[in-house]
Amino acid sequence: MSFPNIRLRRLRQSPAIRNMVREHNLKPSDFIAPLFIMEGENSTEEIPSMPDYFRYTLDVLDKELEELIGEGIQSVLLFVKVPDELKDNKGTEAVNDQGLMQRSVRFIKDHYPELLVMTDVALDPYSSYGHDGIVENEEILNDESVEVLAQMAVSHAKAGADVVAPSDMMDGRIGAMRKALDKAGFTNTGIMAYSAKYASSFYGPFRDALDSAPGFGDKRTYQMDPANTDEALREVELDIQEGADIVMVKPGIPYLDIVHAVKQNFNIPVSVYNVSGEYAMIKAAAEKGWLNEEEAMMESLLAFKRAGADLIATYFAKAASRLINSNQ
Repeated sequence: MSFPNIRLRRLRQSPAIRNMVREHNLKPSDFIAPLFIMEGENSTEEIPSMPDYFRYTLDVLDKELEELIGEGIQSVLLFVKVPDELKDNKGTEAVNDQGLMQRSVRFIKDHYPELLVMTDVALDPYSSYGHDGIVENEEILNDESVEVLAQMAVSHAKAGADVVAPSDMMDGRIGAMRKALDKAGFTNTGIMAYSAKYASSFYGPFRDALDSAPGFGDKRTYQMDPANTDEALREVELDIQEGADIVMVKPGIPYLDIVHAVKQNFNIPVSVYNVSGEYAMIKAAAEKGWLNEEEAMMESLLAFKRAGADLIATYFAKAASRLINSNQ
């Protein structure tokens, strides 16, 4: 029997050589850590559908932030759980300069100025209908919603946000936000646009975390059809033209082809959201003993880098960073 001169297994024979020829690597600064903030005092609540992930009141947030910084994580993405009595169909609380989001931004920037603070810009946590925009006759109004979203972005910037992250998928909102931010003097505030956000079944645990599930219908009139690729590229292109600094694909693992297509077609930083359903599936399967949690976690995160993502928003940020640091 003759053997080939080229044997690719030669480069797999030891950890040292595998590390040397590895094409993609993960590091803590790749990760954006989502944080869920709630009203109240001295409270931490585990999210039932997201094991080992928590909501925090502001007065107990220090420990979590210090742990994230200690592992080398440099950016956080803030979400707030708004009490029902503050929800309406106008986004009143969303633009309140003394609201929970604004207070959270100020707290983090005052105590941990080295952290890059990103803020969720969408109306669903504030909406009595649970939708990402203003509702009229069960229709989600685009232009009226964009006006409030632009005000919301300015309010976050005034509080000290480094990057606003609109996740609403209203048409034209990036241009409106960029114009509003610049007019208010926040020319250095960045925009990370959820440019290709699909109407996905993988968001369920997140909606539990913020009590933001839609009160009627679904979000398919504004979030993207999972069947579409070309439309994602059109969405990304428009957001770039309107002033986005970073574009995002959401969810992550089922949409690696979209991540790759965006990175191949546009010269801009690409982020991906490893969403709550993806996190919950790995945690649940690991709890059953069906897979190794650490290995599945790292393999999933590495897939994002291989597909072309520059940044990864993930609930595994701290655990993955801790594992990376322990192996160095």
